[in-house]
Amino acid sequence: MPNPFHLAFPVHDLTEARRFYGGLMGCGEGRSSDSWIDFDLMGHQIVAHLDGKAQARSGIENPVDGHDVPVPHFGVVLDWDDWHALADRLTAAGVTFVIEPYIRFKGQVGEQATMFFLDPSGNALEFKSFRDMGQLFATE
Repeated sequence: MPNPFHLAFPVHDLTEARRFYGGLMGCGEGRSSDSWIDFDLMGHQIVAHLDGKAQARSGIENPVDGHDVPVPHFGVVLDWDDWHALADRLTAAGVTFVIEPYIRFKGQVGEQATMFFLDPSGNALEFKSFRDMGQLFATE
């Protein structure tokens, strides 16, 4: 596995963040305090920092493959089967998707499964998978 990344991001409610990341997403919890929580997002360290003044995020959207992709966003590139299992679990849990799970760039270089959804504080997440992981950075 490559070196894990670290990402700190604001949330408006740590209880909701714990329910979303720990419960729905299944992220193990690490250290925490009254103002932040470490989560293990598939081997990567993400830290939800309480921002009492935070409102739901509103970023920009960029058109990609006929969809408005929210920016900023973060997530993980999963194995094909793991991506489908997560999509099924989130759908069964009633998650509202910003972009429903689908196959992007079908039949083209970089063909990928992708989905976008928001956490309770409005942070956008994307989880994707490549049928051929060798095309992760392919340009042709």
